[in-house]
Amino acid sequence: MAQAPSSDHFFAGSYGGDASKLTDDARLECKICWHIYDPKDGCDYWQIPPGTPFSALPDHWTCPECDGARADFMVVSD
Repeated sequence: MAQAPSSDHFFAGSYGGDASKLTDDARLECKICWHIYDPKDGCDYWQIPPGTPFSALPDHWTCPECDGARADFMVVSD
């Protein structure tokens, strides 16, 4: 019986709650609606000031567009 791929391979690029994967200027994209969180802009909906890294967002933060989970955001490579 074949094993399912590990989450590291299946969701490569996912934040997954591991802040060590992120730089302070990392932009992340919601895998559901493609909303991009850019630290230089912050988040008006959640009243997050500009300059706030994704890793510093509160645990209750979700996507302001679709309510997607923070852990499901994917790192955007430039």
